[in-house]
Amino acid sequence: MVRAVAIVWLFCGIRRDEIRRQRVGCVQRQTRDMGVPASNEVLSKGSVVFLNVPPNKTTPAYTKPVDPVVAEVIEAWEQLRTTQPLMLDAKAAEVVQYLFAHRGRLLGMAFLNATLIPLLWRKAGVPEADARGKLTSHRARSTIASMLGNAKEPLTLLELQQWLGHRWPSSTQHYFQILPTKLGRAYADADYARRNVRTVDVLIDEQAILSGAAAKGMPWKYFDLCHGMCANPFYEQCPHRMACARCPFYRPKSSTLEANAKGAAHLRNMTQMQQALTLTEDELAAITEAPSSSRRSSTSL
Repeated sequence: MVRAVAIVWLFCGIRRDEIRRQRVGCVQRQTRDMGVPASNEVLSKGSVVFLNVPPNKTTPAYTKPVDPVVAEVIEAWEQLRTTQPLMLDAKAAEVVQYLFAHRGRLLGMAFLNATLIPLLWRKAGVPEADARGKLTSHRARSTIASMLGNAKEPLTLLELQQWLGHRWPSSTQHYFQILPTKLGRAYADADYARRNVRTVDVLIDEQAILSGAAAKGMPWKYFDLCHGMCANPFYEQCPHRMACARCPFYRPKSSTLEANAKGAAHLRNMTQMQQALTLTEDELAAITEAPSSSRRSSTSL
């Protein structure tokens, strides 16, 4: 019985009062493959067992999936368990056959915290307290909730709410602790810093520099926007990069650099380089969500 209580405590995520009030026949094995509603997926035979949880302080009785090891230890205890007298479950207002009863007495409310958990401390060789405080019966419930929320295929908040038997999602959020490593992986996958960086071709007019024209205020640095040029040397800091056509620094290629020989010669005299730019969210969205017909003209940003 003690072994069954320990496994139920560790793997089922239920309160200590729900553990002690479990009834005989509370586990149901999955004897065949079952289709998952509203999907083409199949829950294979033996993947989980279902545990009937008695009414608690916030919700009526419900059924939840648990690990098959729970069924193994409960069935082992039911085979050894002697017949006990029926007892009243005040919360359910009915007479039931309690699973964890012995010699006519129900498992005590203090059994987990005063007897079982200290026994497990000694067997495992772990301290009775850690950074979060003393290990109590509620620790297993919060731990398994965090594990299910941080799994490779995690439960959603609503799924975890139903699994824990909470009435309100706000109650579940207290248990839904994201591990630092999972948060770090999510941050790395977001790749925020690098996804907002693009390179743009920069043309340097060496003749304007050598002749001294640049020192007199003549443009000498041009950012290639594919559809035109920007002569603003501080283009990477310009807050109006999405409205270049209206900017006095803008040089449309079609009229000045490509449509006539003078513009083409001017372009040949330039040295081509590249410069990294950090894009705003609007600029990034304009690039990544641009239609195929205009995407080519935007990819230089």
